[in-house]
Amino acid sequence: MDTVALIAVAVFLFTYALIIDERIHRAVAAMLGAAIVVFVGIVPWEALLEHVDFGTIFLLLGMMIIVNTARGSGLFEYIAIRTAKLAGGSPIRILILFAVVTAIVSAFLDNVTTVLLLTPMLLYVARVMNLNPIPFLVTEIFASNIGGAATLIGDPPNIMIASSAGLTFNEFLIHLAPIMVVDMAILIGLMYLIYGRSMKVSADERQEMVRTLNGLDERAAVVDRSLFNKSVAVIVFVVLLFFVHDRIGEILHIVLPFVDPAMGLEPAEVALIGAAILLFWSRQSPEEIFEKIEWPALFFFGGLFVIVGALVETGIISSIARVMIENMGSTGEAMFIVTWFAAIASAIVDNIPLTAAMIPLIHDLGATMDVYPLWWALALGACLGGNGTAIGASANVVVIGIAEREGFGITFVDFLKVGMLVLFVTVGVGFGMLWLKFVM
Repeated sequence: MDTVALIAVAVFLFTYALIIDERIHRAVAAMLGAAIVVFVGIVPWEALLEHVDFGTIFLLLGMMIIVNTARGSGLFEYIAIRTAKLAGGSPIRILILFAVVTAIVSAFLDNVTTVLLLTPMLLYVARVMNLNPIPFLVTEIFASNIGGAATLIGDPPNIMIASSAGLTFNEFLIHLAPIMVVDMAILIGLMYLIYGRSMKVSADERQEMVRTLNGLDERAAVVDRSLFNKSVAVIVFVVLLFFVHDRIGEILHIVLPFVDPAMGLEPAEVALIGAAILLFWSRQSPEEIFEKIEWPALFFFGGLFVIVGALVETGIISSIARVMIENMGSTGEAMFIVTWFAAIASAIVDNIPLTAAMIPLIHDLGATMDVYPLWWALALGACLGGNGTAIGASANVVVIGIAEREGFGITFVDFLKVGMLVLFVTVGVGFGMLWLKFVM
């Protein structure tokens, strides 16, 4: 390993140590690490934009604007009260209900979008029922990553893999969706074992919670009916666009023949279009809305992308992946290595550059073995590996950032204790199901 590569690894480890230590805000730690690798020339300025995933940054920004604008209408309080009443005031039922909803929505929307919409609701329910929101938020993170792994459009690594390998939406439903259904059942069981005892309430407390909920009028929670209606309309519009964003040209071409049928919209474009429409239509003060955006989370992502970019520039990620893959013999052995390397690595570095580094290596293996099972192994590990640490996936960072803003801290170490358990159990079960399908 040359000097430049050593410096890149040292900066990455130093930044990671600062994030774990938590005495310095993780956004500041990431920005410092990014500044170092740019200053010493590991990531040239002209290559900086190549490593920052602006699709993720602008998707987050657009959805944060929509959520913070809609919040002023009472929309999330309305949905939260209805959900809590549906669960009968039982904390465990609320946890399970929100987990299932999160997983289902994450399968068809970007999981970051899902948690941006649901986290304010969870916090409101916890506040009203005087419950610790941490178990609900942690479960929401895990459910969003599991749900996102189920479909082609749920998580960025799946989109990248499908594009490169020519996989279809239905193939993801056949091979990964059943695994995620089983993993969701396991997740709910794990969360019950870990948090169930602390969430148990006496009969009197349960009755008091039910009385509290029955005393709440969800209609009274709507403080601005006009903004409520506009927010619902824009959110529905954005959700529909997410479903058809890659086929928008075909749809528009029917009524506007001059539109290129091959035209598509990126998810980030959809989010920004929705944000612009809602701001224009609602006439809300942009200064007030922009003040509520989770800027530290955005700067954290930007810095982390640059630091991981230094590992890409120096060939560290590709070298590690290549060494792992060169030692493969059979397809079953290759599946094992790809799955667990992707899972553990994705808990440490962003899964987007990791997936980008692994795809050409798997293509190279096509000369010696059937690589079709390896695409599913890579998708499984890259998507579920994000559950391992607080910075393993975008959804994790967003939820933890919102929780901190509301006064509820989730430390890196506390998340690690639960996250690694979830990672090893869900990936282990998923790998076993893939093994039975492709090897046995």
